[in-house]
Amino acid sequence: MNVLLTTITSLIMTYSMPTLPYAKDALAPIISQETIDFHYGKHLQTYVNNLNALVSGTPFEGKTVEEIVAVAPDGAIFNNAGQVLNHTLYFLQFTPQPEQNQPTGKLAEAIQRDFGNFENFKDEMTQAATSLFGSGWAWLAMNKDGKLVIVKEPNGSNPIRQGMKPLLGFDVWEHAYYLDYQNRRTDHLANLWKIIDWKVVENRM
Repeated sequence: MNVLLTTITSLIMTYSMPTLPYAKDALAPIISQETIDFHYGKHLQTYVNNLNALVSGTPFEGKTVEEIVAVAPDGAIFNNAGQVLNHTLYFLQFTPQPEQNQPTGKLAEAIQRDFGNFENFKDEMTQAATSLFGSGWAWLAMNKDGKLVIVKEPNGSNPIRQGMKPLLGFDVWEHAYYLDYQNRRTDHLANLWKIIDWKVVENRM
């Protein structure tokens, strides 16, 4: 009986946790191991578990999180799929030792074209994340015309909802930074720029 239940569960559990490309303490002190343990290990795990339970027996079963986020109506399935997608992109965009402190190649060229220079982009992205009221995300995204834009998304939404491609996301839900920075969101955001893996971001274009 236990074997049967395990088999059924494994078939239903379509969505899984992303594997971190770094040790849980590797991003400290910018993001502490304690924050990783809670943010990745508990919050994201809950979204993954919820999504697997919610889609079972629905038309969304077997769909990718991107497909769900693009078309699901507002509600529990959309909220949890959005947060699985958002957090997967978020945790995989970091590295403890970036090869460069700003983008190169086609991403750098696109930022130059659409924002004037990297510092302008950095200021606009930081301002979007700082000024977002309540919980949500600030995203660098590529629209359907290939232009880079900065998008503020409430709660668990994602630029895919608007037909855009998400490239870089800053999580401004308090659970993302409160253990390390308390209410100092601006300090948290300033430090995130030091651990971005720009090659990962560029490869999302």
